Amino acid sequence: MDGGIVDSLAPKLAIDSGACGYLTIDLAALCRNYDKLSTIVAPARAAAVVKADSYGLGANQVSKALYERGCRHFFVAHFIEALRLRPQLRGDATIFVLNGLLPGNEAACADGGIVPVINSLQQLRQWSEMSRSLHRRLPAVLQFDTGMSRLGIPPEDRSAVAAHLQTSDDVDILFIMSHLASADETDSRQNGDQLAEMCRVATEFPQYDVSFANSGGIFLGGDFHGVLARPGIALYGGAPTSGVANPMEAVVRLEVAVVQTRTVLEGARVGYGGVHVTKGKTRLATIAAGYADGLPRSLSDRGAVYYDGVRLPIVGRVSMDSTTIDISALPEGALSFGSMVEVLGDHQTVDDLACDAGLISYEILTSLGHRFHRQYR
Repeated sequence: MDGGIVDSLAPKLAIDSGACGYLTIDLAALCRNYDKLSTIVAPARAAAVVKADSYGLGANQVSKALYERGCRHFFVAHFIEALRLRPQLRGDATIFVLNGLLPGNEAACADGGIVPVINSLQQLRQWSEMSRSLHRRLPAVLQFDTGMSRLGIPPEDRSAVAAHLQTSDDVDILFIMSHLASADETDSRQNGDQLAEMCRVATEFPQYDVSFANSGGIFLGGDFHGVLARPGIALYGGAPTSGVANPMEAVVRLEVAVVQTRTVLEGARVGYGGVHVTKGKTRLATIAAGYADGLPRSLSDRGAVYYDGVRLPIVGRVSMDSTTIDISALPEGALSFGSMVEVLGDHQTVDDLACDAGLISYEILTSLGHRFHRQYR
């Protein structure tokens, strides 16, 4: 659908659906981002990280679009996400659970054809026991901690894991993996340290392929790719690397409705706590979204929205359901009840908004609320 048509329909669709705003998720841009990342990592393949409801954008819709584009490997964080996603994808799509399985989920995982990422010797033993009870080999991935100290088999357990695999053929290890902690910072020493450790792991487990790169890792070069890269934020239009131009296309556009406009005099207090005091006659608008909808409270008196290319600062504290903006820079009458302002779009990216809020783009995307009318195109 043409962008101009979408924009012109936004107010009507938002009002018709009873929504407070209009959230457009551009699946075509998402797929082009996938194509770009796939080209960079070739001859390796690119998976898709669709955890947290595809970073808040809708795992079912996103995964189906990427499947049609050729993606066959999908990563979620928790087993419940895999259970919900499995019926949405065809049987040749593989779903991996990054956090592995909590005790008691092994049978359901095996029955659903879902692949756990094994993060500990205990998880490996439990998965092997399930395999023996079913009298069939079960697939898994081994994740090793290479210096992030979060998830993964620690260095001191690697020999025990190797011994287990030598004496037991219950589990079919598809590949080994680790996760980069500082891949968005190209000059971080940690990247090289983790690469060196991953190479040591690969030497200890030479029979298995390696998956290593996340979004940022894809742009660190071929040494980091392995056979399967796992992009997340880059798919959704977030910048994979700090401090350089973002090579990805924007996927999300957000417009929010104006619910009231007013003119106040010098000295008027705005919002909770009266922390913002006007310095002169000021025209204000209140928009129908707040921190319950994904506009962080940290945007208070520092963020902005846009209308017709004009920056409109947020004034006072962001409330749960509303936010006040200064519209004095616009011609009188330009904004009125029911007008839509741009929160994310041509003039403000998800990274821009995150920077103003002192957050990261992941936090903005995963917080976008469900009171907006969602349109996939």
